[in-house]
Amino acid sequence: MKESKGLKIATIGGGSSYTPELIEGFIKRFDELPIKELWLVDIEAGKEKLEIVGSLARRMVEKAGVPMEIHLTMDRRQALQNADFVTTQMRVGLLDARVKDERIPLELGLIGQETNGAGGLFKGLRTIPVLLEIAEEMQELCPDAWLINFTNPAGMVTEALLRYSSHKKVIGVCNVPFNMHLSISKMLGVEMKRVHIDFAGLNHMVFGIHVFVDDREVTNEVLEMLANPEIQLTMKNIAPLPWNRRFLKSLGVVPCPYHRYYYKTSTILEEELEAFKSGQTRAEIVKTLEAGLFELYKDDALAIKPPQLEQRGGAYYSDAACNVISSIYNDKKDIQVLNVKNNGALAEIDFESAVEVSCIVTKNGPIPMTMGKLPVQILGLIQQIKSFERIGAEAAVTGSYDKALLALTINPLIPSDDLAEVVLQKLLAAHEEYLPQFFTDNALLNIQG
Repeated sequence: MKESKGLKIATIGGGSSYTPELIEGFIKRFDELPIKELWLVDIEAGKEKLEIVGSLARRMVEKAGVPMEIHLTMDRRQALQNADFVTTQMRVGLLDARVKDERIPLELGLIGQETNGAGGLFKGLRTIPVLLEIAEEMQELCPDAWLINFTNPAGMVTEALLRYSSHKKVIGVCNVPFNMHLSISKMLGVEMKRVHIDFAGLNHMVFGIHVFVDDREVTNEVLEMLANPEIQLTMKNIAPLPWNRRFLKSLGVVPCPYHRYYYKTSTILEEELEAFKSGQTRAEIVKTLEAGLFELYKDDALAIKPPQLEQRGGAYYSDAACNVISSIYNDKKDIQVLNVKNNGALAEIDFESAVEVSCIVTKNGPIPMTMGKLPVQILGLIQQIKSFERIGAEAAVTGSYDKALLALTINPLIPSDDLAEVVLQKLLAAHEEYLPQFFTDNALLNIQG
């Protein structure tokens, strides 16, 4: 680390609407995280947004009075050169691709969601090759830097980076465990620092195995509270459907909001189809929200993160990224929930696979805490989704039509192999521009075969 000269951080996807939250996080940690250069990187299609966000970032830094230089560039290699940390927050194909990921499955009566089911697979197929390129450039230009990824689907992306990249200093970050920790603390009327939750599972498939206040386990009390329809762990992008009380108590562990896709599939699908018919899928709502945010960002008088940003589903993503960077830099040895190489933390998951688990964060990176065997009632679903992630990651790297079909068919949100092939062909055709690995001569011969 370059303590005397200050840190260089590169943010790929710097024109994201979430960037002001990242800037705010770096500003409030400046005393412990002395960033000299923050490079915001984007592509030509994102140039206008990069300039708008970059101008707001500079106003925020100036207002805060911190000596942080904001650099805007579309030259990724220049940004990566000698960086200490790299964060990635991109959307390959922009929001228009998300609209297709949601609408095409819904046309076929399937759940359409950007990180689950068919939409989640296709976001992974578009994203993984780009992130692997970035990781290889890091290995060349900043081999000691940590890659902090909060591009979804974070589980499948982290899986691909760990298995197929030569750059192994990779961490996936998600806001779901942070939101759960915050919400449960509020429910209990206790400060967050007094609440400890043992998290274990996968990205968007993580469970709170045990909840403690100080040294007292309160898991059953939390489940009793969550069984109340008036008290729910929710996300902006997921309907707050109440849990069946007896099911929740029998489950014995705290599910995350995304588990509604798997335990309330038909109800979620009904709600999504209603929204689809009205032309208001989550992707369309986000497009409108984002357009409004960028209008706010253009205001030369704005020099803070606007509160409206929290209406996006990813609030606290950037805070989670800032936390892990600061903890590595300062060797804090605190506990954070991260997507990392399993290394035996979860006994029944492959040693090499990515898992989302409570970790102790040190100067040498996160050390996953050993959780042992998962409760039998959640083990099967976690293993099924891990199979989906592994095969999906392989499809993204190889461009294999058959692997993509296999991944879809084993996903619990896809009810048949034939329907899996229909949605696969429709999404491949819709996203051809961003999936060149599936449209080489060899790949097309395999599809036809």
